[in-house]
Amino acid sequence: MSLKYAGIEVEHREIELRKKPESMLLLSPKGTVPVLSIEGRVLEQSLEIMHWALMQSDPDGWTPVDEFIAQAWVEKNDGPFKTLLDQYKYPNRHPELRQAEVLNQLQEIMLKPMEATLAANDYLMGARITWVDIAIFPFIRQLAAVNPQLFESLQLPLLKRWLNQHLQSELFNSVMDKHPTWVD
Repeated sequence: MSLKYAGIEVEHREIELRKKPESMLLLSPKGTVPVLSIEGRVLEQSLEIMHWALMQSDPDGWTPVDEFIAQAWVEKNDGPFKTLLDQYKYPNRHPELRQAEVLNQLQEIMLKPMEATLAANDYLMGARITWVDIAIFPFIRQLAAVNPQLFESLQLPLLKRWLNQHLQSELFNSVMDKHPTWVD
């Protein structure tokens, strides 16, 4: 989304992670996505790609944020929330865990703090959208998709409004095209 927002054209290569093409592994031996190769430089993290794109162009001012608060959101998302989200998404990998308990932990760690923040602001960092919203949105989208009916039953109306706003945005929908799997 940040690449599209910044007006940066890329050659999109859809990767089947079970059959990683050799060209990808030569570029990025760790074999994870996303990977962006630009002018001989390889960026291998979503946030790294996002920040690079925004340094090229930031037409609506997504970049200026309180870095301390932004970092707190990102650390919470990329740490305990992401760990619990994987446990929630893949209960067969974690049979010792109860999905309802994991969902309660997800709510306590991330969803309820987001709801509280959105009670005072339209977005996570204030009155306008920032890179922090765009960085966290895909993970909330993943959570909602695991069990849409259960997610809809949660008492988080502001979070659901925030999520739906992103899901219905022209920007999000402009990047959701299906691409054929890349083969070397």
